Amino acid sequence: MTAPLRLGTRGSALAMAQSGQVAEAVTAATGRPVELVEVVTAGDRSSAPVHRLGVGVFVSALRDALTAGTIDFAVHSYKDLPTAAAGGLHIAAVPARQDPRDALVAREGRTLAELPPGATVGTGALRRIAQLHALGLQLEVTPIRGNVDTRLGRVLGPEADLDAVVLARAGLARLGRLDVITESLDPMLMLPAPAQGALAVECRVDDQDLVELLAVLDHAPSRAAVTAERAFLATLEAGCSAPVAAYAELAEGETGDEIYLRGAVISPDGTRDLRLSRTGTPADAAEIGKALAAELLDLGADSILGHEGHTGPGTQQFGSTE
Repeated sequence: MTAPLRLGTRGSALAMAQSGQVAEAVTAATGRPVELVEVVTAGDRSSAPVHRLGVGVFVSALRDALTAGTIDFAVHSYKDLPTAAAGGLHIAAVPARQDPRDALVAREGRTLAELPPGATVGTGALRRIAQLHALGLQLEVTPIRGNVDTRLGRVLGPEADLDAVVLARAGLARLGRLDVITESLDPMLMLPAPAQGALAVECRVDDQDLVELLAVLDHAPSRAAVTAERAFLATLEAGCSAPVAAYAELAEGETGDEIYLRGAVISPDGTRDLRLSRTGTPADAAEIGKALAAELLDLGADSILGHEGHTGPGTQQFGSTE
């Protein structure tokens, strides 16, 4: 019998769910059995705010296991990956992306506009905190950590202490919890993190057989969109203390498919909010992202990013999908 492929994953419910879905897809497409191997990361062992944990905190242990050969491939929430390439490793597939929007879960089924002034809203992402402030709704925004169930418990549980939480819709979808969402937030109000909702299936670059096998899961439109968003992020050279958002959509244009990329840099208090968009072809996805970032830098985005947030290319970390 063919030995099972070893898929490394974090042990959270969400990580196990999305890795299990990829494992099933690999087996269905190739006939190869897959077993999940839990890998504990530094981010899983810490209760500190995500933006203070450092770069690659949710992925470095998985990549170490890949390099050491104790697992054959790994599944990451793509937005957790630093933008710099990892030596000896290859993103073999970007499966079809889940809906990348943020989701509101609020008491009494309320939407964002229905929350009263002073309502307490919890989220773990500086990007979301900044955009909530920028809306001018006079909300009390509180940084929170924890897995999906922990965050939902802050609103829906018997000891709920918040009026609402904002988290990635994709994570709720993968856990079968879409029923708790009271509003999927329009990207015009809450632009997602670069690569939110996308997965990265990574293996060793010298394992050519596995590179080819995993390629059957690749979804070209999702890869193009993520490529544009991450090129935008990399060009800004933004550290995790600077809220950066981006969302690329593919649509049919007059001469074929086009990418429409929106990007933003927002000050943490929401008082400065720079947003621009750019279009181009999927083949030019990376160049679209770079050009949009350059435009925002020309408008003064670097002054929002600030010296302390400027940590150099490839060092971004925006926290887990959870």
